[in-house]
Amino acid sequence: MKIKKISKNVWEIPRENEMNAPVRVFASEKLLKAIKQDDCIKQGINVSTLPGIYGKSIMMPDAHQGYGFPIGGVAAFDVENGCISPGGVGFDINCGVRLLASDLDITKIKLKINELMEELFNNIPCGVGKDSKLKLSDEDFEKVLNTGLKWALEKGYAIQDDLDRCEENGHMQTADASKVSPRARKRGRNQLGTLGAGNHFVDVMYVDEIYDKEVAEVFGITKKNQVVVLIHSGSRGLGHQVCSDYLKKMEDEFPDIIKNLPDRNLTYSPTKSKLSKDYLSAMSAAANYGWCNRQLIAYHSRLVFNKLFGDDGSLNTIYDVAHNIVKIEEYKIDGEMKKVYVHRKGATRAFGPGHKEIPEVYRNVGQPIIIPGSMGTASYVLVGTDKAMNETFSSTPHGAGRIMSRHEASNTFNEEGVRKNLTEKNIYLKSASKAGIIQEAPEVYKDIDEVIKVTDEVGIGKKVAKLIPVGVING
Repeated sequence: MKIKKISKNVWEIPRENEMNAPVRVFASEKLLKAIKQDDCIKQGINVSTLPGIYGKSIMMPDAHQGYGFPIGGVAAFDVENGCISPGGVGFDINCGVRLLASDLDITKIKLKINELMEELFNNIPCGVGKDSKLKLSDEDFEKVLNTGLKWALEKGYAIQDDLDRCEENGHMQTADASKVSPRARKRGRNQLGTLGAGNHFVDVMYVDEIYDKEVAEVFGITKKNQVVVLIHSGSRGLGHQVCSDYLKKMEDEFPDIIKNLPDRNLTYSPTKSKLSKDYLSAMSAAANYGWCNRQLIAYHSRLVFNKLFGDDGSLNTIYDVAHNIVKIEEYKIDGEMKKVYVHRKGATRAFGPGHKEIPEVYRNVGQPIIIPGSMGTASYVLVGTDKAMNETFSSTPHGAGRIMSRHEASNTFNEEGVRKNLTEKNIYLKSASKAGIIQEAPEVYKDIDEVIKVTDEVGIGKKVAKLIPVGVING
C-alpha cells in the first residue's frame, strides 16, 4: 500500500489496479498510525473501486473500520451512472447530534448536578431494548416517517426554531414510509424518544474556550462557562432493519455485482435502478425518524431544565446534523455543476458561508458543525468552510473515532476504573449498563483534540468553541 504525503496532514493512496479514484486521508502522523492499525484504509481503497465515484474516496481524521465503507468515510457518486450502497450510510441511519444552548452559568448547574442527571436519566429511556413512554397511533407513526419534525411541531414536541436549525429542516422529502418493511416498523414503533445503547449519550456541558467570538455569538454561544446540552442518538432498531432489509434485497437482485466486489459488505445497486430509489425512500424515512428521536430527547431535556431552573432553564437549538446519510447534493466537478449522491458514514456535513441549505441566521458565517468527543472528554463546535466544499464534498469528522473494539475494551477496562476516572474529572455519570460504561471508556477513542487540530489546520472545519462535560448519560 503506497501512502504518499501530499501536504501537512494530507495523504493519498494513488489510483491503481481496480481503483476508479485515489484515496485521500486527512490525518496527522499520530492519527495516521492509529488509522493504519485496522483495515479501514483497505476499506477506503475498496470504496474507490465502486462505479461512478467522483473525486476521491475520502477518509477523515477519525476514520476506523466499519461495515463495507470505513467509518469516517465520504464518497460521491454520479446520479446517472453511479451507485447507492447501504454500507456507505451504515446501520444507524441518521445517527447524529443536536446541540442545545442555555443562558445558565455552570456554577448554577453544579449546585444541582446530581439532581439534574437523575431527572434526565429518569425521563430519557436508554439502554438496549428500552421502550419509549410515547404510544404512537398508526397515523402518527406514518407521519413521523414521512414528515419528520413537521409531525413533532404539530404535536407540540418542537418549536419552529428547532426545524429551522436542523439539517433538511428535519424532513427529507424523499421519504416514503411504504418502503419501510413491517419488521423495521415493529422494531422502531416503541423506541421513539429513546437514547439507545453503545456510544449514544446525553451530555451536560459548559463552554470552556471560544476561538471565534463573532461566529460563536451568531450560533448562540455567548460566553465562557455557558451551559449546553449535547444529544447523540439515531434511528434505533428501525434504521438498523432498513439497512439489513435493503442489503438483502440488493444481494438477491444483483448477484453478478456482488460476486465481483472486493468486499460483499460494499453491496450496492445502480443509481438508476428501482431498488436504489426504494432504498433512498426508506433511508429518508429512517432519517426523519432519527430527527424526531433526538427532538423528543430534547423535549424531555427541556422539561427537566425548566423544572429545576425555571425560565432560566430554557434550551435553544443551535443545530442538529446527521452523521450517517446519503443525499443528492450539487458540486462543481471538472468545471461544471453536477448532482451527486454523497455518502457520509461517520462524517458531518460542513457547508461553507452562503450555501442555500444553511439556516438563514447562520448563512453569512457557515454551517454549525458539532463534533463530540468520547465519554468524559471535550467536544467541539466548528463552522463549515468553502475549502470543505472543494476538498471533501462539504464533509468533516463526526467524532474521535474508535481505536479499540468493544470486545477489547471489555477485556481491558472495568466499571470501577472508568467511574473513578470520571469522578476525578468532576463528571457525574449515569448509565443503563455496566457494559456501556466499559466499552465507551475515553481511552477506547482517538484523541479528540488531535482530530480537531487536524480538521482546523486542513481547513475543512474551523474551530469555534470547546465544550467540557460535567454530566454524562450513557446508553
